[in-house]
Amino acid sequence: MLNSPEAYDSSYREVLSHSIDVYKVWFQSENAVTFGAFSENELTGMVTLVRETKSKLEHRATIQALYVTPFERGKGVGRQLMQTAINYAESLEGVDQLCLSIIIRSPKARRLYYSLGFVPSGTHKRAVKMGGRYYDEESMVMYLH
Repeated sequence: MLNSPEAYDSSYREVLSHSIDVYKVWFQSENAVTFGAFSENELTGMVTLVRETKSKLEHRATIQALYVTPFERGKGVGRQLMQTAINYAESLEGVDQLCLSIIIRSPKARRLYYSLGFVPSGTHKRAVKMGGRYYDEESMVMYLH
């Protein structure tokens, strides 16, 4: 979050302002699962998958907050985490779409998602504003079945 602040909806300051209880609830939700990557017992990456709960949207799950530490980037950690999340989404009864959004200015991340089978589904111009600068966001989807 500190080294890629434009890639996340929340700022570092906002994340720090939440109590640990907020994260306990998040990690214990039956509709969200977080997968972690570890190197020598140190967390080096994570990705969260959230299943939609509304009846008209329950065929979808959303990838949120893929993060890999700078020292582990380029080693396939993000791909492994994403593949784990995809496999889990495929195992969920009734889920046939996996969605995510990405800041368009992130070419490496975009290449990763395209290579995994995600396709663009729309663009939100000026979706994120940080430090007086706007960033466009691309929505992507993977059809599972």
